[in-house]
Amino acid sequence: MKETIVVGMSGGVDSSVSALLLKEQGYNVVGLFMKNWEEKDQNGTCTSQQDYDDASAVCQKIGIPYYSVNFSKEYYDKVFKYFLKSYSEGRTPNPDVLCNREIKFDLFLKKALSLGADKIATGHYAKSYEKDGLFYLKKAFDKSKDQTYFLNQLNQTQLSYSIFPLGDIPKTEVRKIAEKNGLITAHKKDSTGICFIGERNFRNFLSNYLPYQKGEIRTIDEKVVGTHNGLMFYTLGQRRGLGIGGQKDGNGERWFVFKKDLKNNILYVHEGEDEKLMSKGLVANSFNWIPKTPEKEFSCFAKFRYRQPDQKVKVIPNGDMAKILFDSPQRAVTEGQFVVLYDENENCLGGGEIIEVLK
Repeated sequence: MKETIVVGMSGGVDSSVSALLLKEQGYNVVGLFMKNWEEKDQNGTCTSQQDYDDASAVCQKIGIPYYSVNFSKEYYDKVFKYFLKSYSEGRTPNPDVLCNREIKFDLFLKKALSLGADKIATGHYAKSYEKDGLFYLKKAFDKSKDQTYFLNQLNQTQLSYSIFPLGDIPKTEVRKIAEKNGLITAHKKDSTGICFIGERNFRNFLSNYLPYQKGEIRTIDEKVVGTHNGLMFYTLGQRRGLGIGGQKDGNGERWFVFKKDLKNNILYVHEGEDEKLMSKGLVANSFNWIPKTPEKEFSCFAKFRYRQPDQKVKVIPNGDMAKILFDSPQRAVTEGQFVVLYDENENCLGGGEIIEVLK
């Protein structure tokens, strides 16, 4: 009897080709579209409608049944509230990591199993495999598109039910497959940024949900050099949008953000690169270990943000927390982001949220 695989259809080219490949491999494939955000644009049109229309067109084209499920309330409670809370506390969150853990590989998985699925599949660029009774998450062949950073919170159960059909295929080939098979998503633009913000101005969006207060921009010696629009709109290491260029007694180098004083609503900046943004390590909590929890310290590689080259580190585990010490100083490591660990074989060992940066 053929295995049934429910594919998370996003309306994009990656999930489209994932469903097509699984159908060609002989699986019983079912498409399931997730609506995670309730909002209309200025014309009164639901912003997810186009994605649903594209997903349904693809499912009809390749000849598979499809359904839709609305997780908007759960997304708001489990992901968006965390997003707002983090910004209000001065951190820079990564909601995509939480969306994968709480929605796509939890609620979606449960819904798929209730529909009779044996496995689920998504269009993520990643690999998974089983060895000696453990499931591993590994970097995709196309390193420029690898998404294991965003999957660092997946557990053994979630991985045991998950398939990533694009793990060994470069993105350019994915588009060629879609075009060859006449899929409407073949040349659809990749979604970028945070899904519920889309193409809108980030500052305008955030100001609709969180109160903000303008305040002073100061240098390290407490000289006032400008006014900020609200601390939540700035991130550590940010250079653009500060509006303080051309200071009379400046040295002509670019200014960057190096500290936020939430208590006094002050944004601190510095001119030119120096040691103020560099750190020697970090502490992370809510650490998720994918293959198994280590019992002693070890060395491996880490990313502190998406698309960053791997950095050599030493890891000192402590239950669901970990101290990560860098082999070489790192720039602008940011609280609220995730540190994600990898071994020499490109297996993702897990990750945790950065709660402290060690200067």
